[in-house]
Formats: sequence, structure tokens, C-alpha cells
Amino acid sequence: MFIRANKLPFLDYFSPHGLKSVAPIKLLCNFKKTRRSKKGCIMKIDWNLPQFRPGFWGVIDKLIGPGATKAEKNLQWYVPLVAVAGIVFWGLYQGYEWSLGQYVLAALLTLDMLGGIITNSTSSAKRWFHREGEGFKAHMGFIALHFIQLTLYSWLFLGLDLIWVAQVGGFMMLSCAAVLLTPLYLQRPTALTLYSLALVLSLYVFEAPAHLEWFLPLFYLKLLISHILREEPYRPESES
Repeated sequence: MFIRANKLPFLDYFSPHGLKSVAPIKLLCNFKKTRRSKKGCIMKIDWNLPQFRPGFWGVIDKLIGPGATKAEKNLQWYVPLVAVAGIVFWGLYQGYEWSLGQYVLAALLTLDMLGGIITNSTSSAKRWFHREGEGFKAHMGFIALHFIQLTLYSWLFLGLDLIWVAQVGGFMMLSCAAVLLTPLYLQRPTALTLYSLALVLSLYVFEAPAHLEWFLPLFYLKLLISHILREEPYRPESES
């Protein structure tokens, strides 16, 4: 896939600080590398935020991004719910020696990790969480909230190991801060480098209780990759 430079009238919208929040931008995509057909596709990039829905659904919009499409919402809801049912069923089937509280927390963490990975990586969420005025302080505040999850996880599965919480959470904060302070064009490779290190630490350094070895890799994936990275909010031609 390539973009023809002589077909890019939107170049005027670029600034030293990245894309401005302006009218929808269209990219001309060519699929010659994958298809023999000369047919292409038009893909919009739209940083303009739609209106929030009234009442309860407006609160939901602030979690998933206003204007989320039906396909985005289906991914955000159904995949995590299936995963929750799967971990509860598998735990009971395998006879995990978990208390009721541990089952509840494992289900909630599964819902939040998968739901967060999917939601934060959607175009609607990217447009919302990386809107104009949403800077370093706001992102780090969101990241810091996850100390609550780490503490609950440590309390129910690791006997409230506060050193573990400090190590895991400290690496989380330092890594996310490093990505945010990196020039935009280097943020993706920086985040992937740090995520690779996070995987090694999660598998070989940080303690993980039996049957929950997946938690830290998904935890870092949600924050370091899905949430922190700023990406263009591509939009379908027909939104629903």
C-alpha cells in the first residue's frame, strides 16, 4: 500500500505539533500489492468529536469515545464477555482453588483488560482520548488509576505484596511517561520496545499466581500500546 504524494491536498493541515483538529481528511489507498484489480478505497481521518448522547449513554460515550460505530461496540462488549464466561467456566472445570472473591476479581480483570485493549485501540477512542488539550498530565492520571487494580490483584492473589505493586506499577508509570515524552514519530517503536521488556519482566521477574500468568502481559498491552499511542482516527464511509 502506498500514498501518492501528488494526491494529498490535506498536507496543509499538518503542523509542527501533528495533525490539527480540523475537517475530515481523506487518504487515497492503493491495493496493487494485494490485488490485481486497480480498485482502491477512500479512508477518512476525522478528528472532529460528535455530540455526546444524553443521559446514561453520554457517560458511556466518555468511556468508549463519542461516535463509536456498531462494529466497534460489538467488539468491545461481546469479546470480553465471552472471555469472562470462558475463564469462569475453565476455572470451575479445572477445579481452581479460588474463593468467590478471587473468581469475581478474575472475571472483572478479564473484562477490563480485554475490554480496555479493544476499546482504547478503536478509532473512536483514539479520537476522544487524544483530542486537543488532552496532554501528559491527563494520560498519566488515567494510567495511575490502575494502581487500584494492581493492589486488588495483589491483595487477593499475592497476599498484598506491596513491593510487587510498587515494582509493577513503577515500571508502568515510567514506561508510559517515557513514551509520552518521546517525539510523536518515535512513540510507536519506543512503546513496542518497552512492551517487549514488559513481557520479559512479566514472564521471568514479576511474580504471577497460578492460572493468571496472562494478566500482566495484557495489563501492559492495554496501557503501553492500546491507550498511550496516538493514532489517526480512521472512519468508515458510512457510520452507524
